[in-house]
Amino acid sequence: MKKFSILLVLAFFMASCKSKAIVAEATIKSKGLTADKIIENHYNNKNNFSTLYIKSNARYADEKQTQNVTAEIKIKKDEQILISIRFLGITMAKALITPTAVSYYEKINGSYFEGDFSGLSQWLGTDLDFTKIQNMLLGDAIDDLNKGKYTESLVEQTYRLDDVSNGNTRKSFFFDADKFLVKRQEIKQTAEDRMIQVAYSDNKVYNEATLPSNVSINTFQKKGKTEINLDYNTITFNEELSFPYSVPNGYKRIIIK
Repeated sequence: MKKFSILLVLAFFMASCKSKAIVAEATIKSKGLTADKIIENHYNNKNNFSTLYIKSNARYADEKQTQNVTAEIKIKKDEQILISIRFLGITMAKALITPTAVSYYEKINGSYFEGDFSGLSQWLGTDLDFTKIQNMLLGDAIDDLNKGKYTESLVEQTYRLDDVSNGNTRKSFFFDADKFLVKRQEIKQTAEDRMIQVAYSDNKVYNEATLPSNVSINTFQKKGKTEINLDYNTITFNEELSFPYSVPNGYKRIIIK
């Protein structure tokens, strides 16, 4: 449980160093489009809400173990995200994320982290910020695609954009040819021989936004494969939410250098 609680919360942080995939069927036959037009169509998908509440079943698996917990995600759009990991109704870990700070604690090891994104980004080996985490949870492209340079291709009703700006870090974004929702995002770091994939399936249309019902985060590296699967089984918008977070007494601070 200790390892799972830590990795499940950190998975949201590490997403910008990983890849994601959203599965949505294309329903029309599309003609080839330019990268700029694909990006424009993707951002035309509405995302209009002030708060979002998600309750999900979460499953962690690696080559040695499989564990199941509940993950509760609260989002106040563009302001804060609270992630709570529970096992048998007991809170095992929490993470509070804002545009300027990241706070996290886990119960089994009695440890916590408080800091900004600079130290966490250096530790994870990839640029990280609040918007990237929010985008990943919502099924949006993690990066601001308007700031990158991409080559485009169309294969089997799926548009693919490949980032051409960085030699070691290779980023690919996959969109369905109907609604231009993200089907998959892949981020590979060739020198480190690691890759992350986040897959989304069963997209549902709400008045406020279109969200996936399932998120599958897969990491591949030399020491093995890790999978985290989230089933969004409760989703509500625009309710008044509280974001309680406090580190229990006696916990030891984690220092990231």
